[in-house]
Amino acid sequence: MCLLLGATGVGKSLLVKRLQTILPRRAGVLDCLAQLSSRDGKGDLGDPPPTRPTVGTNLTDIVAQKKITIRELGGCMGPIWSSYYGNCHSLLFMVDASNPTQLSASCVQLLGLLSAEELANASVLILFNKIDLPCYMTIEEMKSLIRLPDLIACAKQNITTLEISAWKGTGLSDVLRWLQDTHRTNG
Repeated sequence: MCLLLGATGVGKSLLVKRLQTILPRRAGVLDCLAQLSSRDGKGDLGDPPPTRPTVGTNLTDIVAQKKITIRELGGCMGPIWSSYYGNCHSLLFMVDASNPTQLSASCVQLLGLLSAEELANASVLILFNKIDLPCYMTIEEMKSLIRLPDLIACAKQNITTLEISAWKGTGLSDVLRWLQDTHRTNG
């Protein structure tokens, strides 16, 4: 099981819908990754599908060599996220790179996740989303503001970071590759 967490409005639902779009159930993962890579990771997925803020939880199966279930939890559910940590092999944590005022709250949420004993063995992918917007912070700025090197040094988890645009599709091939690699080794 993969948990998808982050504050309200960071783009979690759109990410899941985009992953479903680029990974048709019958196509091979390598074919999809090759197609995305041939676009220089820039997406070009057409207009994004409509989304609504998630109130509660959404379960989505992604088939990337094997079935990976992604459990998206609404940002408003932050106080009870811990109820869903059981059986979590990986964690996608999304941050809105265009919203500096939300960054400190996201950092507090991330600290809580990294200190949770039930998530000690989960691989973590931090997704800095909305890099397509003109006002986004660079990954260097965000890493510095949340003191990411210090977090990584103290965390028990294996932590990876990516810049993405769920809106345009930028970086989604890397997300799929990470999911595939992580669930191949973690089960």
